[in-house]
Order: sequence, then C-alpha cells, then structure tokens
Amino acid sequence: MAFDLPTQTGYDSDHVLARGEVGKVGVPVGHLGDMMALFEGIPLDKMNTSMTINAPAAWLLSLYIAAAERQGAARDTLSGTTQNDIIKEYLSRGTYIFPPQPSLRLINDVIAFTYKEVPKWNPMNVCSYHLQEAGATPEQELAFALATSIAVLDTVKAGGQVPDADFGQVVGRISFFVNAGIRFVTELCKMRAFTELWDEITRDRYGVADEKFRRFRYGVQVNSLGLTEPQPENNVYRILLEMLAVTLSKNARARAVQLPAWNEALGLPRPWDQQWSLRLQQIVAYETDLLEYADIFDGSHAITDKVEALKAQAREELARIDAMGGAVAAIDSSYMKQKLVESNTRRLKAIESGEQIVVGVNKFTEGAPSPLTAGDGAIMTVDPKVESEQIEALKAWRASRDSKAVDSALAGLRSALQEGRNVMEPSIACAHAGVTTGEWSDVLRQVFGEYRAPTGVGRAANEEKTGRLADVRTHVDAVSARLGRRIKMLVGKPGLDGHSNGAEQVAVRARDAGMEVVYEGIRLTPAQIVNAALEESVHVVGLSILSGSHVPLVTEVLERMKANGLEDIPVIVGGIIPPEDERLLLEAGVARVYTPKDYDLTGIMADIVTLLDEQKVAA
Repeated sequence: MAFDLPTQTGYDSDHVLARGEVGKVGVPVGHLGDMMALFEGIPLDKMNTSMTINAPAAWLLSLYIAAAERQGAARDTLSGTTQNDIIKEYLSRGTYIFPPQPSLRLINDVIAFTYKEVPKWNPMNVCSYHLQEAGATPEQELAFALATSIAVLDTVKAGGQVPDADFGQVVGRISFFVNAGIRFVTELCKMRAFTELWDEITRDRYGVADEKFRRFRYGVQVNSLGLTEPQPENNVYRILLEMLAVTLSKNARARAVQLPAWNEALGLPRPWDQQWSLRLQQIVAYETDLLEYADIFDGSHAITDKVEALKAQAREELARIDAMGGAVAAIDSSYMKQKLVESNTRRLKAIESGEQIVVGVNKFTEGAPSPLTAGDGAIMTVDPKVESEQIEALKAWRASRDSKAVDSALAGLRSALQEGRNVMEPSIACAHAGVTTGEWSDVLRQVFGEYRAPTGVGRAANEEKTGRLADVRTHVDAVSARLGRRIKMLVGKPGLDGHSNGAEQVAVRARDAGMEVVYEGIRLTPAQIVNAALEESVHVVGLSILSGSHVPLVTEVLERMKANGLEDIPVIVGGIIPPEDERLLLEAGVARVYTPKDYDLTGIMADIVTLLDEQKVAA
C-alpha cells in the first residue's frame, strides 16, 4: 500500500496543506471506512500486506487491525510490514511529523505490541533506499541505515516493554529496504557487506545467539535516481543490471524485489509499463538458471576485498555517529543530512563535468526519437475529481459517526500518550470509533509537538568557484550591482512533497554562484511562500514539486503573488513535469520550467541570472 502525502503526514484530505495532493503518489486513507473499502473482498488473514508508511505508522496499522477485526480475523493471523523508519524521513523523504525522540517512542510501541499481538508482522523496515536517492555513497547507505537500526534497537532495549529473553524475536522481525544502483559490482558487494555487518552487530552488540534471528532480511527497489528523462528506453537495461546486483549473490539475495517502470522519470507509469517490469522479474526467475546454484561469488578475491573495504568504511562512519550520541544526535546536529547534501553535490558535479557518464544525458545524446513516448497517454495521470470526491466522503463519514465515542477514544489516546503507555490499543479503539487520520495526528502533535528537520544546506561545503561557476559568479556580481543589492532567491517547496534533494542542490548551487538564498525546507503553503517572498524582498522564486501537484500549487502561488503586487518577480519551477503541464505553467506566467533532463545546475544558474538581467534591462 502506498499512501498519498496527506495520509503520510497525518492530515485529513480537507486540510489546507492537502490541497492538490489528495490521491497523488498513493491512496488517501482518512478513517476505518477507507481502509475497509480498500480491502473489500480481500481476506486479511490470508494476505501479506506491506505498508509504505512512517510517521503515522502506528495509526495506519491500527486501522488495518481494526479492518481485519471487522472481517472477523484474529490479530495473530495477520502478516505484513510497516516501513516505520522515521530517521530516513528526516534525511531524505521528509514525511516526518514529530521530533525524533517521540517518533522513536512510537516505533518502540509498534514493535512491542506486534511481537506479542501480531507475531507474523514486520514492525519496522529500515529503509536505506531513499538515502541513496538523496545522494548517499554505498558506505553512507550502509552506515546510516545500520545507525538507524541501532537507534531503534537501543530504544527497545531501554524501553522496558520487551523482556531480554524475547529480544531475539524482535531483532528477527526487523527487515530492511535497500537501493541498488548502476555500479553493479559495488552494489553486489554492498549487499554482502550489509549481510555480514548486520550479523556482526546483532551478535556482538545485542547478544542474539540464534542465527535465524540474525539473518539480514531485505527487499529492494532498484535505483530511481538514475532513471533518465532523455532516451528513457535506456532505463530498461539499467533496471535489469540493478536487479541482478541484488539477486546473483545467493548469500545476500533480496527476499523481495520491486522494479520501477522504464518511464518513471517522465511521470506515473501505466499498467502496461508496470507489467513490463514484472515480466523482467519473471524471466529471470523462471527462464534462467539463477536460482539453481550456490553463491557463485564465494572465493572471489575481488569481491571479498571490496566487501571488506566497504565494511571498514561503514564501521568508521558508524563509530563517528556513535561518538556523537547516535543517529538522533547526528540528525539534530545536521551531520547526516549535511553529508548527504555534499555527496549529492559531488555526484551532480561529476555528471555536469562529464566525469560520470550517463548515456543519453551527457554522452551519446544523438539518436532517433523513442516511439514509446509518442502520442497522448504515455504516462498515467490522476483525475482531479478524486480530491473533491474524497473530501465529500470524509465530511459524510464525520457526520455519520458517534461523536461521543470519538471524543472518548481521543481522550483515551491522549491519556496513554501523557502517561507513557503503549499507544497501539488506544489507537485501535480510535479506529473503531471512527477517528480520522488528522484527528489522531493532531492529538499527538499537541502532546509531542511538531518538528522541522535541518536542511543541511547552510553547512554543506562550498564548491570550488572556478571554471563555468566563476563566470556565473561574475555575472551575478554585475547584475547585483545594477539591482543595487545582492540577487536574492527564494527556494520553496509548496505542498506536502518531502523529496527535497533537487531543492537542496539548487539552493547550494545558487549560494555557490554568489546569490543570497532563502530556503526554509519542506512543507510550506503557497501563502507562506508568498509571504516569505514579500518579507525577504527576493528577486526570483524557485519552486520544487515532485508529487505531481505542480499545476494547482504553482497556480495558487502565482495568484497570491499577483494579489500581493509581486507579479514582476519571476517564478521558476522544477520537478517531474510532463510537456502538457509545462505548457500550462508557462501560459499561467511561470518564467522557466526545469525537468530531470536539465541536469546542468550551473547552466540553470546562468539562465536564472540572464533572466533577471534581461528583466532589469527591460525595466
């Protein structure tokens, strides 16, 4: 189950921040009725359900359990996984709600509840996938994911809800979700390193004697970061190679594999595109002899040497994080986020310079146009009516329920939070009473508070200002002199999309190009962005949206800027934006639209300065 961004961030569909986001990137689940509708006719006691949910994982699992109970299924028959990895949300995806310590408490509650009540459930899926998407090197992916698991297991140890005798069972239910990039040998060795390091940590740090509980159980989605918008048909080969990296080595083989579609850099894949990726898995599984042999890399000096090197580097990074006080301290200090921003900056710089070749993007760009992308309907789009229909259904749900039962259930939830009791049973009671996702989250917001994670931009190392970047800085200086002050750029992320990698890189490169940059992180309303543009007296506004909600959110920003007399400030937009939407945005008044094909950040900075220069001359 993939959830829409309002659900992931604990808002009901009619919240102001949910505008334009309902039903995008996943399904809206606002209450028990939505959960029961999703699984109508599907026997939950016979299913294995994976839920990509983090900050409100306790709530969505409670809704799932309540839906199962309405079907007559016993809790101990349920099997599945909640991702429930909040630390990577602070670092990469941005769908956190609460501060780190209360968030770890929620994870602990889910773990302590499920190992007894829902013993076939995986309560946490440590997710390094998004770390690589945010720029993590293999060593960082290893270290940051393992630091996350250590923070969680240390919390469980200290929490007192799990007896020492049962701790091995808890460790045995922790799973991982990893990324596989295009550097085939390195990624294969990374997975062998993951397997060996996890066995080492669980044995030596936690004293888990049973080898079965120490197994590194992981699923994988192969790399989406490397999927290209130019020549997207090349992505089919990339996906195959990346899948082989996590399946060829039997001792470190993925338990589950999910593959992106070849055209995900263009937009949402259609059923046919998804089927093509499924067929790839089936061909490898059923037509090849891959599954018939022992590990074919055992005894290889090259593989062993690379695995040992990765393990040594990961141990060094883990030691640094441990010396800081662990993963939470490394988040609060911005250390891990800063390192990801810096790694991603180096990656992009290598692509811009041609040092890192991306076929069809910075080399071998000539070729015949792809017939696969021709014509209408090359990607799937979400009907705008989904949002209005969901909001009307939500209002009807609220009107039909027993308000006294809702109030009583929410009061019970608040008491459990304030008294330090496990949150799961009160949350399941809330689910049965008809409480909504926003109402559940609001109680936790009131008790725990909200959180804004460090962006990592301000402390990221400055790039050497030579070559083309030096030329851009000279132009920035000249235009700033004509404007009478330093060019100031606001980088904003309207809506609930937390994928901040692009925005961070734009902010860092604009800073290194000599501009003054205002970047306040993710999850802002259009009103907040326009207010910041007004208060900061910026010269240009850059908006980054990757959730598919660019048209309604950008349109609202433009309308609010006009209402505040800011229509002369150019607005530029970046994201996964189909050509027809790009035309709509330009017609609405957007000055520039950048998509994944525009990988040259220094060139983008030059374009922005030229835009401001021309605007000044015209004025």
